[in-house]
Amino acid sequence: MKLLALDTSTEWCSVALWSNAQSCWRAARAERGHGEQVLQLIDELLGEAALSLAQLDAIAFGCGPGAFTGVRLAASITQGLAFSAGLPVIPVSTLRATAQQALWPPVAPAPEGRSASVTAAAAEPVGVLVCQDARMGEVYWGGFLRSDGVASANTSEAVGSPASVLAAARHWLAGQPVCGAGSGFAAYAELAAGLHPRLSPLYAELGPHAREIALLAAHAGLATALPPEQAQPVYLRNDVAVIPGNPQPAPR
Repeated sequence: MKLLALDTSTEWCSVALWSNAQSCWRAARAERGHGEQVLQLIDELLGEAALSLAQLDAIAFGCGPGAFTGVRLAASITQGLAFSAGLPVIPVSTLRATAQQALWPPVAPAPEGRSASVTAAAAEPVGVLVCQDARMGEVYWGGFLRSDGVASANTSEAVGSPASVLAAARHWLAGQPVCGAGSGFAAYAELAAGLHPRLSPLYAELGPHAREIALLAAHAGLATALPPEQAQPVYLRNDVAVIPGNPQPAPR
């Protein structure tokens, strides 16, 4: 399976090319001009691999949650490329991509961080609580467990205040070794403090990356692919957190 993956949901933009169970990638910090930057990275990566879009099987993208303009951009670029090449698309949660990175750290990047192979190696802990800064005093969050070689959702993905996340996550954390990942832990120190010592280790520097988006899309396969017009961003604002087995709180 050959696929292109991209993510623009944070201040970083990244692209990855998956082929023969390996992912080569490039990333750049682009606080402005994500669109131009990510298209340049795509051209460079495809040129390096001597591939055209038409030779791929699908295009995967980080569908969110994340910065509103960023997830919209990823969806629109994916749509445009997919329509032009006649390819299907595979949306991948940015929270799940962050969880994958925490549970199976990638091998060290090549010089200049321009490309690397990804290896899924067994490691503890078995789960991860992802909290990405959503601004406005809230975080995007979700709980994930290692399952069948990938990070799988074990809670609904939601947006909420640190206090609401603490209340829900304490129940979910009970009885299982779980780490934490995402910029929300750096933005809101009370998250880490309120869950210590049940949440360890903590990877506040991690965020979504096209490398893990490519891996997760390849694992899901073309059975999960959608037509280009269905490449839609996921925002989560106004959604409600639901923990399996817990009552659903009233909408805010």
